[in-house]
Amino acid sequence: MDIHQSQDYYWADATGKKVIYNELLYPNFQQAVNAFEMIKKKYSGIHPIPFSAKDEQHIKGDFLIKNTEAAFKTWRGNIYKNIPFTDFCEYILPYRVSVEPLQDWRLAYQKQYQWLPQVFKANSLIAAINYLQADYNTWFRSNFDQGKRKEPLPRLGALQLLFRKEGPCEDIADLQVFALRSQGIPAALNIIPYWATSTYSHFTNTVFDKNSKPVQFDVGRVPATATLIREPSKVLRMTYSKQPTTLASFTNLQNIPDGFMRNTNYIDVTADYWATKDLNVTLPENPENLKTAYISVFNGMSWKPTWWGAVNQSKALFKNMPIGVLYLPGFYSKGKIKPVAYPVFHSNQPIILKPDIKIKRTIIINEQEGYLIFRPGKTYRLYYWDTAWKALGLQKVMPLAKSIIFNNVPQNALLLLVPEYSEGKERPFIITDNGKRQWF
Repeated sequence: MDIHQSQDYYWADATGKKVIYNELLYPNFQQAVNAFEMIKKKYSGIHPIPFSAKDEQHIKGDFLIKNTEAAFKTWRGNIYKNIPFTDFCEYILPYRVSVEPLQDWRLAYQKQYQWLPQVFKANSLIAAINYLQADYNTWFRSNFDQGKRKEPLPRLGALQLLFRKEGPCEDIADLQVFALRSQGIPAALNIIPYWATSTYSHFTNTVFDKNSKPVQFDVGRVPATATLIREPSKVLRMTYSKQPTTLASFTNLQNIPDGFMRNTNYIDVTADYWATKDLNVTLPENPENLKTAYISVFNGMSWKPTWWGAVNQSKALFKNMPIGVLYLPGFYSKGKIKPVAYPVFHSNQPIILKPDIKIKRTIIINEQEGYLIFRPGKTYRLYYWDTAWKALGLQKVMPLAKSIIFNNVPQNALLLLVPEYSEGKERPFIITDNGKRQWF
């Protein structure tokens, strides 16, 4: 319990005084929104105050007793009653999924999903998941396309999910865990910290069969049990208990970049989703004699640290890394990641993209449907990577032009083309010796 917490907020007026408001006290979400609009007119300078609340300091004994009794009752009364007790403790019993506001959710979900045990009993596991997806599609809406939630609330509480009936993929994945666990069915949340060949992150689920075999699913896709559509940086299954294999379980947090690697409750399940292979990287320098190196993927126009590797002399070993991904090795020091080697494309034969500034060439960048369509009159700047993105030149696209040309481009360079109207979704690429473009 000591590693878990709620991330929530409350409203305050211009003087900092707390404003009483609870959306769950209204008949539906629209009426709750309307009521809040009236509150905004009443209080000057109303604004949100985010806060964290540690479970061990705020959870009461009666809450735990109620949750435990309800979980035991549903578990012992269904087809999963013979799974190991450790699986029950990890994937059915927990009172929370992530960092959502703590709410007494189990009985409400038991009522809403009371039909689910019979579906799992009468159908194959995959068919049962498809029933779960069909139900989700009738009443819950993904609002990922609306961008980041405006309120400082990383995750909706379990009861807020039933009340608002909308949320991005992280809320959707949390919802599936609450639904399944409420019926005594073991389930888990999976996190893809970053897509390795696209922008953003993603969240999926795991449900276990009666033999504790995991089955992956994503109700946001059709079919729900479909495999990933692109390369992940990593796939991590979240647990309630601490895991001894996590970096944070044996490394000081000040030596770990901000983000998911500072958690101690996850299992690396990347190999269940994507072809993986260990990646051994040579580190040309290590003046601080650091024992841990990090590897980053390019996501949202920046390099995002996505995994760690133990340093042995001048090499770092990164285990179970997805194949077909471009990585940038580096060290974390003084709150920043510093690249210490050139980008490497992880394949059966890794390719190191070290630009040769002595050998330069002229390249042609063509339009490509679904990846790059030029806008006449707009300017495009080309960069190459050499410890940082360095500008190579700027070109304006002429009317009807389907390609642009850049001169003096270093051989074997990782490139990035950024238009003046960029939305931060550009992908790096290389131009091969035969003139073909390969995106990463």
